[in-house]
This record gives sequence, C-alpha cells and structure tokens, in this order.
Amino acid sequence: LALRNHLMRPFLLLFLLFPVLELFVFVKVVGAIGFFPALLLIILGSMFGIFVLRVAGLATALRARESLNRGELPAQTMLEGLMLALAGGLLILPGFISDVVGLIMLLPVTRRLLANKMRQRAEEQAIRQRAFADDLQPRGGPSPREPLGREPNVIEGEFEHRDSK
Repeated sequence: LALRNHLMRPFLLLFLLFPVLELFVFVKVVGAIGFFPALLLIILGSMFGIFVLRVAGLATALRARESLNRGELPAQTMLEGLMLALAGGLLILPGFISDVVGLIMLLPVTRRLLANKMRQRAEEQAIRQRAFADDLQPRGGPSPREPLGREPNVIEGEFEHRDSK
C-alpha cells in the first residue's frame, strides 16, 4: 500500500499541474499570435482529435479482422489502436501541450514504440503474477483454476489406430 501511494503522488502532482501548464502555454501563445487565432487552433485541434478517434476505431477494427483472418492474434494492432485513441483523446483536450503530445503519438514510429513498451510491460506483469501464483499454490494440490474437492475433467477411454489400407 505504501508503494502504491508513493507511485500515485507523481500522477496526482501531474494531474494538478497539467491544467496550470496548459493555461500558461495558452497565455504565451495568445501573447504571440493573438486570442482568436489561438482559440481557433484549440478548436481545430479538438475537431482533429474527434476525427482521429472516429477513423482510428474503424481502422483498428479492420486491421484486427485482417490479423484474425491470417490466423494471428491482433495484440500489436489492438495496442497501436489504443495509442491512436489516446492520441485522439489528447487532441480533444483543450491545450497546446496535450495537442503536441497527441500529434507525436500519431506518428507511426512513436505509436509502435509505445505499443511495444506496453506489450513488454504486460508480459512482464503476467510472468510476475504467474510466478506469484505458483509460489502460493501448494505442491500437489489443486491448481488455482480448479475448485477444491473437484477432480479435473478427464475422460478415460481406449482407442485403436487403424490405417485405411
């Protein structure tokens, strides 16, 4: 619990500071180009974010279907689609910092790198959870997927191999 609280503090700080930073950058941009051009850029960025979200969802679904038709699991496709959705969400947020981060995430190279990083972290987490579950399981006892007192579903029988010659 202490570790969780320790990890949450930076996110809380970011959550509180981010709007202040966005407002600071907005004021600087207004000073440079004027209020209405800055406001127009914010509105155009949000409209582009909505467009990205609509297109990203459809494109991700189509790529996932193609992967499934080839017999592959569409994990990478789904993660890249998630990155596109996150980029669209950042573009929708009013502010120049979120727009720049969203635009960077739209780049295929950045999106692929972030998706790979997420996949690696998920795989490491799964390995840690599996190792932890194995440590908790008593040796020779039922597996975590089998309730206590129940035998696994096993069908016993005999078979004979016949050639069709």
